[in-house]
Amino acid sequence: MLICLSASHKNSSFDLLERLSVDAGAVGSVIVSGHDATRGAVVVATCNRFEAYLDLDKPFGVSPLPAVFSAIEAVSAATAVDVETLRDTLDLVHGNGVAEHLFAVSAGLESVVVGEGEIAGQVRRSLERARSLGTTSPELERLFQRASQTSRGVKNRTGIGSAGRSLVRLALDLAESRVSDWAETSVLLVGTGRYAGASLAALRDRGVEDVQVYSPSGRGARFAASHGIVAVPATGYAHTAASVDIIVTCTTADHHVLDAAVITAGRAELGLDRRERSGAPVSVCPARTARESRSQLVIDLGLPRNVDPDVGGIPGVELLDLETIRIHAPLEELNATDEARAIVGRAARKFTDVAEEQSLAPAVVALRSHVFELLDAEIGRARARGDDDGRIEQALRHLAGVLLHIPMNRAREYARSGEQQAWLDSLEAIFGIVPEASSEQRAAPAPVPLTRRANS
Repeated sequence: MLICLSASHKNSSFDLLERLSVDAGAVGSVIVSGHDATRGAVVVATCNRFEAYLDLDKPFGVSPLPAVFSAIEAVSAATAVDVETLRDTLDLVHGNGVAEHLFAVSAGLESVVVGEGEIAGQVRRSLERARSLGTTSPELERLFQRASQTSRGVKNRTGIGSAGRSLVRLALDLAESRVSDWAETSVLLVGTGRYAGASLAALRDRGVEDVQVYSPSGRGARFAASHGIVAVPATGYAHTAASVDIIVTCTTADHHVLDAAVITAGRAELGLDRRERSGAPVSVCPARTARESRSQLVIDLGLPRNVDPDVGGIPGVELLDLETIRIHAPLEELNATDEARAIVGRAARKFTDVAEEQSLAPAVVALRSHVFELLDAEIGRARARGDDDGRIEQALRHLAGVLLHIPMNRAREYARSGEQQAWLDSLEAIFGIVPEASSEQRAAPAPVPLTRRANS
Protein backbone atom coordinates (compact mmCIF):
# COMPACT_ATOMS: atom_id res chain seq x y z
CA MET A 1 0.00 0.00 0.00
CA LEU A 2 1.36 3.41 -1.01
CA ILE A 3 0.95 6.41 1.28
CA CYS A 4 2.07 10.03 0.90
CA LEU A 5 2.34 12.54 3.76
CA SER A 6 2.45 15.99 2.21
CA ALA A 7 3.21 19.50 3.43
CA SER A 8 3.50 22.18 0.77
CA HIS A 9 2.96 25.86 0.09
CA LYS A 10 -0.72 24.98 -0.35
CA ASN A 11 -1.33 23.81 3.22
CA SER A 12 1.66 25.04 5.25
CA SER A 13 3.43 28.26 6.08
CA PHE A 14 6.98 28.77 4.92
CA ASP A 15 8.00 28.91 8.57
CA LEU A 16 6.84 25.31 8.96
CA LEU A 17 8.35 24.23 5.65
CA GLU A 18 11.61 25.77 6.76
CA ARG A 19 11.55 23.69 9.93
CA LEU A 20 10.83 20.58 7.84
CA SER A 21 13.78 21.30 5.57
CA VAL A 22 16.10 18.61 6.93
CA ASP A 23 18.25 15.76 5.68
CA ALA A 24 15.64 13.87 3.67
CA GLY A 25 17.67 10.69 3.53
CA ALA A 26 18.09 10.56 7.29
CA VAL A 27 14.35 11.05 7.82
CA GLY A 28 13.60 8.20 5.42
CA SER A 29 15.89 5.87 7.33
CA VAL A 30 14.19 6.70 10.63
CA ILE A 31 10.74 6.16 9.10
CA VAL A 32 11.65 2.74 7.72
CA SER A 33 13.12 1.56 11.00
CA GLY A 34 10.19 2.89 13.02
CA HIS A 35 7.50 0.35 12.08
CA ASP A 36 7.60 -3.27 10.92
CA ALA A 37 4.98 -2.66 8.23
CA THR A 38 7.04 0.05 6.50
CA ARG A 39 8.83 -1.60 3.59
CA GLY A 40 10.25 1.58 2.12
CA ALA A 41 10.29 5.38 2.30
CA VAL A 42 11.37 8.13 -0.08
CA VAL A 43 11.37 11.71 1.24
CA VAL A 44 11.10 14.68 -1.13
CA ALA A 45 12.16 17.93 0.54
CA THR A 46 12.28 21.08 -1.61
CA CYS A 47 12.00 24.81 -1.03
CA ASN A 48 8.20 24.66 -0.94
CA ARG A 49 7.27 21.11 0.02
CA PHE A 50 8.05 18.21 2.31
CA GLU A 51 6.65 14.82 1.34
CA ALA A 52 7.22 11.30 2.63
CA TYR A 53 6.23 8.46 0.29
CA LEU A 54 5.75 5.18 2.14
CA ASP A 55 5.33 1.59 0.96
CA LEU A 56 3.42 -0.26 3.65
CA ASP A 57 3.06 -4.03 3.96
CA LYS A 58 -0.64 -3.80 4.68
CA PRO A 59 -3.16 -6.01 2.83
CA PHE A 60 -6.38 -4.64 1.43
CA GLY A 61 -8.83 -3.76 4.20
CA VAL A 62 -6.27 -3.29 7.01
CA SER A 63 -5.81 0.20 8.47
CA PRO A 64 -2.41 1.78 7.70
CA LEU A 65 -2.76 4.42 10.41
CA PRO A 66 -0.41 2.81 12.99
CA ALA A 67 2.41 2.88 10.44
CA VAL A 68 1.41 6.38 9.32
CA PHE A 69 1.46 7.70 12.89
CA SER A 70 4.86 6.05 13.39
CA ALA A 71 6.14 7.90 10.31
CA ILE A 72 4.78 11.20 11.64
CA GLU A 73 6.55 10.59 14.96
CA ALA A 74 9.78 9.93 13.04
CA VAL A 75 9.42 13.22 11.15
CA SER A 76 8.72 14.99 14.44
CA ALA A 77 11.84 13.53 16.02
CA ALA A 78 14.00 14.59 13.07
CA THR A 79 12.60 18.11 12.70
CA ALA A 80 11.55 19.10 16.25
CA VAL A 81 8.06 19.90 14.91
CA ASP A 82 5.58 18.54 17.44
CA VAL A 83 3.41 15.59 16.44
CA GLU A 84 0.10 17.41 16.82
CA THR A 85 1.20 20.17 14.47
CA LEU A 86 2.21 17.58 11.88
CA ARG A 87 -1.07 15.68 12.21
CA ASP A 88 -3.01 18.91 11.78
CA THR A 89 -0.94 20.02 8.80
CA LEU A 90 0.10 17.01 6.74
CA ASP A 91 -2.24 15.90 4.00
CA LEU A 92 -2.62 12.14 3.71
CA VAL A 93 -2.80 10.77 0.17
CA HIS A 94 -3.35 7.04 -0.11
CA GLY A 95 -4.12 4.29 -2.56
CA ASN A 96 -4.65 5.25 -6.18
CA GLY A 97 -4.20 8.95 -5.44
CA VAL A 98 -0.50 8.64 -4.60
CA ALA A 99 0.65 8.07 -8.17
CA GLU A 100 -1.38 10.95 -9.58
CA HIS A 101 -0.13 13.25 -6.81
CA LEU A 102 3.56 12.44 -7.33
CA PHE A 103 3.24 12.60 -11.12
CA ALA A 104 1.65 16.06 -10.82
CA VAL A 105 4.36 17.19 -8.39
CA SER A 106 7.15 15.93 -10.65
CA ALA A 107 5.59 17.66 -13.66
CA GLY A 108 5.56 20.98 -11.81
CA LEU A 109 1.78 21.16 -11.59
CA GLU A 110 1.80 21.55 -7.79
CA SER A 111 4.62 24.09 -7.60
CA VAL A 112 4.43 27.72 -6.53
CA VAL A 113 4.99 28.58 -10.17
CA VAL A 114 3.16 26.03 -12.29
CA GLY A 115 5.49 24.28 -14.71
CA GLU A 116 8.76 25.15 -12.98
CA GLY A 117 11.42 22.74 -14.11
CA GLU A 118 13.54 22.26 -10.99
CA ILE A 119 11.18 19.87 -9.22
CA ALA A 120 11.63 16.96 -11.64
CA GLY A 121 15.32 16.78 -10.81
CA GLN A 122 14.62 17.07 -7.10
CA VAL A 123 12.19 14.14 -7.27
CA ARG A 124 14.72 12.06 -9.18
CA ARG A 125 17.51 12.83 -6.70
CA SER A 126 15.22 11.92 -3.80
CA LEU A 127 14.89 8.41 -5.22
CA GLU A 128 18.63 8.18 -5.78
CA ARG A 129 19.26 9.22 -2.17
CA ALA A 130 16.78 6.66 -0.84
CA ARG A 131 18.30 4.00 -3.06
CA SER A 132 21.81 4.72 -1.76
CA LEU A 133 20.56 4.44 1.83
CA GLY A 134 18.55 1.30 1.16
CA THR A 135 15.20 2.82 2.14
CA THR A 136 13.38 2.36 -1.16
CA SER A 137 11.30 -0.63 -2.28
CA PRO A 138 10.37 -2.19 -5.66
CA GLU A 139 7.00 -0.44 -5.66
CA LEU A 140 8.52 2.95 -4.76
CA GLU A 141 11.15 2.42 -7.45
CA ARG A 142 8.40 1.82 -9.99
CA LEU A 143 6.42 4.81 -8.73
CA PHE A 144 9.30 7.30 -8.90
CA GLN A 145 10.67 6.03 -12.21
CA ARG A 146 7.22 6.36 -13.74
CA ALA A 147 6.99 9.88 -12.27
CA SER A 148 10.19 10.86 -14.08
CA GLN A 149 8.89 9.41 -17.34
CA THR A 150 5.62 11.28 -16.94
CA SER A 151 7.31 14.61 -16.23
CA ARG A 152 9.38 14.23 -19.40
CA GLY A 153 6.22 13.43 -21.36
CA VAL A 154 4.50 16.53 -19.99
CA LYS A 155 7.50 18.69 -20.83
CA ASN A 156 7.79 17.33 -24.38
CA ARG A 157 4.10 17.31 -25.25
CA THR A 158 2.73 20.47 -23.64
CA GLY A 159 3.66 24.10 -23.29
CA ILE A 160 3.63 23.94 -19.52
CA GLY A 161 7.41 24.27 -19.26
CA SER A 162 7.47 27.53 -21.20
CA ALA A 163 4.21 28.79 -19.76
CA GLY A 164 5.38 28.28 -16.21
CA ARG A 165 8.45 30.06 -14.95
CA SER A 166 11.04 29.14 -12.39
CA LEU A 167 11.11 30.77 -8.99
CA VAL A 168 14.25 32.63 -10.02
CA ARG A 169 12.65 34.16 -13.08
CA LEU A 170 9.45 35.00 -11.26
CA ALA A 171 11.45 36.79 -8.56
CA LEU A 172 13.21 38.85 -11.21
CA ASP A 173 9.85 39.58 -12.86
CA LEU A 174 8.67 40.96 -9.53
CA ALA A 175 11.83 43.10 -9.37
CA GLU A 176 11.22 44.48 -12.87
CA SER A 177 9.32 47.54 -11.69
CA ARG A 178 12.20 48.50 -9.41
CA VAL A 179 14.86 48.39 -12.12
CA SER A 180 15.11 51.07 -14.82
CA ASP A 181 18.00 49.47 -16.72
CA TRP A 182 19.18 45.91 -16.10
CA ALA A 183 22.40 46.58 -17.99
CA GLU A 184 23.34 49.20 -15.38
CA THR A 185 22.30 47.07 -12.40
CA SER A 186 24.89 45.49 -10.11
CA VAL A 187 24.12 42.10 -8.53
CA LEU A 188 25.71 39.98 -5.81
CA LEU A 189 24.96 36.26 -5.87
CA VAL A 190 25.35 34.53 -2.51
CA GLY A 191 25.71 30.81 -3.16
CA THR A 192 27.17 28.60 -5.87
CA GLY A 193 24.65 25.78 -6.24
CA ARG A 194 22.07 24.97 -8.89
CA TYR A 195 19.90 27.99 -8.10
CA ALA A 196 22.94 30.26 -8.39
CA GLY A 197 23.52 29.00 -11.93
CA ALA A 198 19.84 29.48 -12.78
CA SER A 199 19.88 32.94 -11.24
CA LEU A 200 22.94 33.96 -13.22
CA ALA A 201 21.39 32.71 -16.46
CA ALA A 202 18.15 34.58 -15.76
CA LEU A 203 20.05 37.78 -14.93
CA ARG A 204 22.08 37.59 -18.12
CA ASP A 205 18.89 37.04 -20.13
CA ARG A 206 17.78 40.44 -18.84
CA GLY A 207 21.07 42.06 -19.83
CA VAL A 208 22.79 42.21 -16.45
CA GLU A 209 26.56 42.43 -16.85
CA ASP A 210 27.84 43.39 -13.41
CA VAL A 211 27.53 40.18 -11.34
CA GLN A 212 29.73 39.10 -8.44
CA VAL A 213 29.50 35.94 -6.35
CA TYR A 214 30.20 35.19 -2.71
CA SER A 215 30.19 31.68 -1.27
CA PRO A 216 29.91 31.14 2.50
CA SER A 217 31.43 27.69 1.94
CA GLY A 218 34.44 28.99 0.03
CA ARG A 219 33.45 27.80 -3.46
CA GLY A 220 33.11 31.28 -4.92
CA ALA A 221 36.39 31.35 -6.85
CA ARG A 222 35.65 28.12 -8.72
CA PHE A 223 32.10 29.19 -9.56
CA ALA A 224 33.30 32.61 -10.70
CA ALA A 225 36.00 31.13 -12.92
CA SER A 226 33.60 28.73 -14.62
CA HIS A 227 30.95 31.41 -15.20
CA GLY A 228 33.12 34.40 -16.11
CA ILE A 229 32.24 36.61 -13.15
CA VAL A 230 34.08 38.06 -10.15
CA ALA A 231 34.42 36.25 -6.81
CA VAL A 232 34.09 38.24 -3.59
CA PRO A 233 36.38 37.22 -0.70
CA ALA A 234 35.05 36.94 2.82
CA THR A 235 36.83 40.15 3.78
CA GLY A 236 34.96 42.07 1.09
CA TYR A 237 31.52 40.55 1.64
CA ALA A 238 29.99 43.34 3.74
CA HIS A 239 31.39 46.07 1.51
CA THR A 240 30.01 44.43 -1.65
CA ALA A 241 26.67 43.58 -0.05
CA ALA A 242 26.15 47.26 0.78
CA SER A 243 27.24 48.56 -2.61
CA VAL A 244 25.20 46.48 -5.10
CA ASP A 245 21.66 47.14 -6.30
CA ILE A 246 20.38 43.58 -5.93
CA ILE A 247 21.45 40.68 -3.71
CA VAL A 248 20.25 37.17 -4.61
CA THR A 249 20.82 34.52 -1.95
CA CYS A 250 20.44 30.86 -2.91
CA THR A 251 22.50 28.64 -0.63
CA THR A 252 21.70 25.41 1.18
CA ALA A 253 23.10 26.74 4.45
CA ASP A 254 21.04 25.99 7.55
CA HIS A 255 21.69 29.47 8.97
CA HIS A 256 21.33 33.07 7.83
CA VAL A 257 24.10 34.13 5.45
CA LEU A 258 22.95 37.75 5.31
CA ASP A 259 21.60 39.95 8.10
CA ALA A 260 21.24 43.59 8.95
CA ALA A 261 24.65 43.67 10.65
CA VAL A 262 26.42 42.74 7.40
CA ILE A 263 24.76 45.47 5.35
CA THR A 264 25.10 48.03 8.13
CA ALA A 265 28.81 47.27 8.45
CA GLY A 266 29.22 47.56 4.70
CA ARG A 267 27.41 50.87 4.63
CA ALA A 268 29.66 52.16 7.38
CA GLU A 269 32.68 51.24 5.25
CA LEU A 270 31.16 53.09 2.30
CA GLY A 271 30.38 56.14 4.44
CA LEU A 272 26.66 56.01 3.68
CA ASP A 273 25.68 56.29 7.33
CA ARG A 274 27.61 59.54 7.66
CA ARG A 275 25.90 60.94 4.54
CA GLU A 276 22.50 60.00 5.89
CA ARG A 277 23.19 61.69 9.23
CA SER A 278 24.47 64.82 7.47
CA GLY A 279 21.23 65.16 5.53
CA ALA A 280 22.94 64.98 2.13
CA PRO A 281 20.47 64.19 -0.69
CA VAL A 282 20.33 60.52 -1.65
CA SER A 283 19.17 59.38 -5.09
CA VAL A 284 16.62 56.57 -5.24
CA CYS A 285 17.32 55.56 -8.84
CA PRO A 286 17.74 51.76 -8.71
CA ALA A 287 20.16 51.75 -11.62
CA ARG A 288 22.82 53.54 -9.59
CA THR A 289 25.15 51.91 -7.15
CA ALA A 290 24.60 51.94 -3.41
CA ARG A 291 27.38 54.52 -3.12
CA GLU A 292 24.84 56.99 -4.48
CA SER A 293 21.61 55.40 -3.24
CA ARG A 294 20.14 53.52 -0.31
CA SER A 295 17.72 51.60 -2.60
CA GLN A 296 18.47 47.89 -2.58
CA LEU A 297 16.51 44.72 -3.30
CA VAL A 298 17.35 41.47 -1.51
CA ILE A 299 15.90 38.30 -3.07
CA ASP A 300 16.00 35.29 -0.73
CA LEU A 301 15.52 31.98 -2.59
CA GLY A 302 16.81 29.82 0.26
CA LEU A 303 14.96 27.36 2.45
CA PRO A 304 15.81 27.45 5.26
CA ARG A 305 15.83 31.21 4.83
CA ASN A 306 19.19 32.62 3.85
CA VAL A 307 18.35 36.15 4.96
CA ASP A 308 17.49 37.33 8.44
CA PRO A 309 14.16 39.23 8.34
CA ASP A 310 15.85 42.13 10.13
CA VAL A 311 17.33 43.10 6.76
CA GLY A 312 13.90 44.43 5.79
CA GLY A 313 14.15 46.97 8.60
CA ILE A 314 17.13 48.76 7.06
CA PRO A 315 16.11 52.03 5.37
CA GLY A 316 16.03 51.62 1.60
CA VAL A 317 16.26 47.81 1.65
CA GLU A 318 13.37 45.70 0.37
CA LEU A 319 13.30 41.96 1.09
CA LEU A 320 11.64 39.60 -1.38
CA ASP A 321 11.41 36.04 -0.01
CA LEU A 322 9.64 32.83 -1.00
CA GLU A 323 6.54 33.80 0.96
CA THR A 324 6.15 36.96 -1.11
CA ILE A 325 6.94 35.16 -4.35
CA ARG A 326 4.18 32.65 -3.61
CA ILE A 327 1.63 35.45 -3.09
CA HIS A 328 2.50 36.99 -6.45
CA ALA A 329 2.73 33.72 -8.40
CA PRO A 330 0.76 34.08 -11.65
CA LEU A 331 -2.40 32.18 -12.49
CA GLU A 332 -1.94 28.87 -14.26
CA GLU A 333 -1.81 28.85 -18.04
CA LEU A 334 -5.08 27.00 -18.41
CA ASN A 335 -4.70 25.23 -21.74
CA ALA A 336 -1.20 23.90 -21.10
CA THR A 337 -2.10 22.96 -17.55
CA ASP A 338 -5.25 21.08 -18.56
CA GLU A 339 -3.34 19.13 -21.18
CA ALA A 340 -0.57 18.35 -18.69
CA ARG A 341 -3.06 17.14 -16.09
CA ALA A 342 -4.69 14.88 -18.68
CA ILE A 343 -1.30 13.26 -19.35
CA VAL A 344 -0.70 12.88 -15.62
CA GLY A 345 -4.14 11.33 -15.14
CA ARG A 346 -3.60 8.75 -17.89
CA ALA A 347 -0.18 7.82 -16.56
CA ALA A 348 -1.57 7.44 -13.03
CA ARG A 349 -4.40 5.20 -14.21
CA LYS A 350 -1.94 3.02 -16.09
CA PHE A 351 0.30 2.79 -13.04
CA THR A 352 -2.68 1.92 -10.86
CA ASP A 353 -3.92 -0.74 -13.29
CA VAL A 354 -0.62 -2.56 -13.06
CA ALA A 355 -0.54 -2.21 -9.27
CA GLU A 356 -4.09 -3.50 -8.92
CA GLU A 357 -3.34 -6.50 -11.09
CA GLN A 358 -0.28 -7.22 -8.99
CA SER A 359 -2.42 -7.09 -5.85
CA LEU A 360 -4.29 -10.18 -7.10
CA ALA A 361 -1.10 -12.00 -8.04
CA PRO A 362 -1.14 -14.34 -4.99
CA ALA A 363 -4.74 -15.34 -5.75
CA VAL A 364 -3.98 -15.86 -9.43
CA VAL A 365 -1.00 -18.05 -8.54
CA ALA A 366 -3.16 -20.02 -6.10
CA LEU A 367 -5.82 -20.62 -8.77
CA ARG A 368 -3.29 -21.71 -11.36
CA SER A 369 -1.61 -24.02 -8.84
CA HIS A 370 -4.98 -25.55 -7.95
CA VAL A 371 -5.90 -26.17 -11.60
CA PHE A 372 -2.50 -27.57 -12.54
CA GLU A 373 -2.47 -29.90 -9.54
CA LEU A 374 -5.77 -31.34 -10.81
CA LEU A 375 -4.36 -31.43 -14.32
CA ASP A 376 -1.23 -33.33 -13.30
CA ALA A 377 -3.35 -35.86 -11.42
CA GLU A 378 -5.56 -36.47 -14.47
CA ILE A 379 -2.54 -36.72 -16.78
CA GLY A 380 -1.03 -39.30 -14.43
CA ARG A 381 -4.20 -41.37 -14.57
CA ALA A 382 -4.33 -41.08 -18.37
CA ARG A 383 -0.76 -42.32 -18.68
CA ALA A 384 -1.54 -45.25 -16.38
CA ARG A 385 -4.39 -46.21 -18.70
CA GLY A 386 -2.19 -46.21 -21.80
CA ASP A 387 -1.96 -42.69 -23.24
CA ASP A 388 1.04 -43.72 -25.30
CA ASP A 389 0.75 -41.05 -27.99
CA GLY A 390 0.07 -38.23 -25.46
CA ARG A 391 -3.12 -37.07 -27.14
CA ILE A 392 -5.11 -37.18 -23.92
CA GLU A 393 -2.45 -35.17 -22.10
CA GLN A 394 -2.43 -32.62 -24.91
CA ALA A 395 -6.22 -32.33 -24.78
CA LEU A 396 -6.21 -31.94 -20.99
CA ARG A 397 -3.58 -29.21 -21.11
CA HIS A 398 -5.56 -27.37 -23.78
CA LEU A 399 -8.72 -27.65 -21.69
CA ALA A 400 -6.93 -26.29 -18.61
CA GLY A 401 -5.76 -23.28 -20.62
CA VAL A 402 -9.26 -22.61 -21.90
CA LEU A 403 -10.76 -22.88 -18.43
CA LEU A 404 -8.19 -20.45 -16.95
CA HIS A 405 -8.52 -17.87 -19.72
CA ILE A 406 -11.77 -16.27 -18.52
CA PRO A 407 -10.86 -16.15 -14.78
CA MET A 408 -7.51 -14.52 -15.67
CA ASN A 409 -9.18 -11.85 -17.78
CA ARG A 410 -11.80 -11.28 -15.09
CA ALA A 411 -9.02 -10.82 -12.53
CA ARG A 412 -7.60 -7.92 -14.58
CA GLU A 413 -11.03 -6.37 -15.09
CA TYR A 414 -12.00 -6.58 -11.44
CA ALA A 415 -8.59 -5.26 -10.32
CA ARG A 416 -8.79 -2.24 -12.63
CA SER A 417 -12.26 -1.40 -11.35
CA GLY A 418 -11.13 -1.73 -7.73
CA GLU A 419 -13.30 -4.79 -7.08
CA GLN A 420 -10.57 -7.27 -6.14
CA GLN A 421 -12.55 -8.56 -3.18
CA ALA A 422 -15.43 -9.69 -5.42
CA TRP A 423 -13.01 -11.80 -7.45
CA LEU A 424 -11.45 -13.23 -4.29
CA ASP A 425 -14.88 -14.07 -2.90
CA SER A 426 -15.84 -15.91 -6.08
CA LEU A 427 -12.56 -17.83 -5.99
CA GLU A 428 -13.35 -19.03 -2.49
CA ALA A 429 -16.99 -19.81 -3.29
CA ILE A 430 -16.26 -21.86 -6.42
CA PHE A 431 -12.92 -23.50 -5.68
CA GLY A 432 -12.52 -23.08 -1.92
CA ILE A 433 -9.28 -21.21 -2.49
CA VAL A 434 -8.28 -18.60 0.10
CA PRO A 435 -4.83 -17.11 -0.68
CA GLU A 436 -2.67 -16.27 2.31
CA ALA A 437 -3.13 -12.50 1.93
CA SER A 438 -6.89 -12.90 1.76
CA SER A 439 -7.00 -14.96 4.94
CA GLU A 440 -5.07 -12.20 6.68
CA GLN A 441 -7.64 -9.69 5.49
CA ARG A 442 -10.50 -11.78 6.87
CA ALA A 443 -8.77 -12.08 10.23
CA ALA A 444 -7.99 -8.38 10.42
CA PRO A 445 -10.09 -5.86 12.33
CA ALA A 446 -12.31 -3.49 10.42
CA PRO A 447 -10.30 -0.73 8.75
CA VAL A 448 -10.26 2.82 10.05
CA PRO A 449 -11.71 5.13 7.38
CA LEU A 450 -9.07 7.29 5.72
CA THR A 451 -9.49 10.86 4.62
CA ARG A 452 -7.21 13.44 3.13
CA ARG A 453 -6.07 14.48 6.60
CA ALA A 454 -3.41 12.58 8.53
CA ASN A 455 -5.14 13.02 11.86
CA SER A 456 -8.46 11.51 10.81
